[in-house]
Amino acid sequence: MAEAVTDVRQPRIGLALGGGAARGWAHIGVIRALQEAGIEADIIAGTSVGAIAGAMFGSGHLDAFEQWVRSLNRRDVLAYMDFDIGNGGFIQGRRLMARFHKTFDTMDFADLDRALGVVATDLYSGQERWLREGDLATAVRASMALPGVFTPVHVKGEWLVDGGLVNPVPISLCHAMGADRVIAVNLSGGLVGRRIQSPVARTGAQGGDHGDDETAAHSGGAPDAPLAWWHRFSSGFRDSAEALQAQFQRGEQDTAPGVFDVIATAVNVMQDRITRSRMAGDPPDLLISPRLAHIGLLELHRGEEAIAEGYDCVQRMRPAVEAFLED
Repeated sequence: MAEAVTDVRQPRIGLALGGGAARGWAHIGVIRALQEAGIEADIIAGTSVGAIAGAMFGSGHLDAFEQWVRSLNRRDVLAYMDFDIGNGGFIQGRRLMARFHKTFDTMDFADLDRALGVVATDLYSGQERWLREGDLATAVRASMALPGVFTPVHVKGEWLVDGGLVNPVPISLCHAMGADRVIAVNLSGGLVGRRIQSPVARTGAQGGDHGDDETAAHSGGAPDAPLAWWHRFSSGFRDSAEALQAQFQRGEQDTAPGVFDVIATAVNVMQDRITRSRMAGDPPDLLISPRLAHIGLLELHRGEEAIAEGYDCVQRMRPAVEAFLED
C-alpha cells in the first residue's frame, strides 16, 4: 500500500520595516543582503520610510529607487521640500507626492508582486490604521507624515499622520497579514541620549560634501551657499525674520534646544520606547538593528552610508541569519 504524501507548506516570511526618516535608506541594504542570503519576504509591512522602501520593493522599483537615493545631495533634498509654515506642518509634501506618483503612476496595492501593509495613525483618535488597499502613493505619504514636519493626509474622512506614533516597527501587521516568521528592521537603536550634531559642523570637519561645490557652481553662488541653505533647513526651517530665527535656531550644548532639535529628539525617544514595549510582547524571529545614530533625521543626502550600514549589519549577523534559515 502506497504511503500518503503530505505537502509541507513553506513558512511565510514577513519583513517589518521600521520608521526613521533618513536612516530608512538602510532598508535597501538590508533587503539586498537578505536576498543574497537566500531570504525572500512573502509579506512586507512598513512604517514611514519603511513604507516607502516596502512599496519600492513590492512594486519592482527597488533598483531605480536605490540609484536615486545614492544620487541625492543637499540641494536635491531641498528641491523636494515645499515649505509652508502654518498648515499642519513645515513641509506640504506636494513635490514628494509628485515623485511618488511618477514612480507608482496609478498603482494600487493589488498590483504589487507581494503583500504589503502600511501603518499610519489617525491624528484625532490616536488609533492605528493599516492601509492595504487603494492608491499606493497616498498610503505611503500618509505613513510618513511626521507631525510638525509634514502635513497630515486626508484618507477616507480621517487625517492620517506618521505610523511611527503607534507602531514604529510593524511586526504585528506582518503577523496579521499571515506571516509565520518575521524579520524586523529597527532603526531607532542607540538614538536616545545622543545630542543632534549640526550637519554643517560635521561636514566642515570632514572636508565637505562631494556634490555641493558642483551644485553651487551651477547656481552661480559660492561653494558654501548650499551649506548655508542646508543649515537653515536642518536648524529648524528658520525664515528670514529675526524674531522667528531665534525661535527656530538649533540649540548647542549650553543653550536651549531649537524647534528641530526638540522634534527630532522627541521622535527618537518616542519611537525607541514604543518599539521596546511592542517587541517585548510581540518579538520578531530575527531582529536587525543597523548602527545609524550618526545620521540625522532629515539627512537624506547620506544614502550611501545608510545603505552600506544596512547591508553590513546583515553581514555581521550572518550566524543568526543562517540559524533563521535552518529553523
